[in-house]
Amino acid sequence: MGDKYGQVVAGGNGIGNRLDQLNGPTDVLVDKKSDSLIICDTGRVVRWSRQNGTTHGEILIDDINCYGLAMDDDGYLYASDTDKDEVRRYQIGDKNGTLVAGGHGKGTGLNQFKESRCFFVDRQQTVYVSDWNNYRVMKWNRGATEGIVIAGGHGYGSALNMVSYPHGLFVDTLGTIYVVDTGFNRVMRWPKGAKQGTVIAGGNGEGNGTNQFHSPVDLSFDRYGNLYVVDIHNHRVQRFSIE
Repeated sequence: MGDKYGQVVAGGNGIGNRLDQLNGPTDVLVDKKSDSLIICDTGRVVRWSRQNGTTHGEILIDDINCYGLAMDDDGYLYASDTDKDEVRRYQIGDKNGTLVAGGHGKGTGLNQFKESRCFFVDRQQTVYVSDWNNYRVMKWNRGATEGIVIAGGHGYGSALNMVSYPHGLFVDTLGTIYVVDTGFNRVMRWPKGAKQGTVIAGGNGEGNGTNQFHSPVDLSFDRYGNLYVVDIHNHRVQRFSIE
């Protein structure tokens, strides 16, 4: 801690698809087992060793329009594909993976998405997906062939039973969902089984006030329960103390 300047640990050699380049990366996670970074890059998922002197990565998965990544406690890698509207689970080294959510084309069916973006995987390997253009959050239990709507699903709007353009999400050990509602500039909390959520941050219109957002996209919690929200068009991250 205390560094005033960052260190380039992957890419940095211009935009491109060479093994020493990246092209619009959207997500990254640390694989502690292999001491490497796994990166969601345009058209592929790549791995870069964290060892000093690393000059290029290796392709783990190709032919994928990857948007988000996750890794479960067993070391399985999950990646979302916004072109195929699906999430797959991979063993490292397996380029095909196993379909765990979506994968039946764009649509409103319970086995479909309309642009699957962010997702979350819990300890039971349940997959929660922000279904961006269907205005809903879906839950896919392990081995399920279709999902369950657990937030939203009532069209576009600001009512408490709606989420409009859901994006970043987090699910706690009680099954409570925290989701960024980008469309109405708010963060909502949905207890397990709830028919509607509550607004815990934002929801006061688009703006740059400390109680407002302008297109929030992602969230995270620290160990003290503080909420951090990425407020993209205000070019800031805000912290909230949540009850």
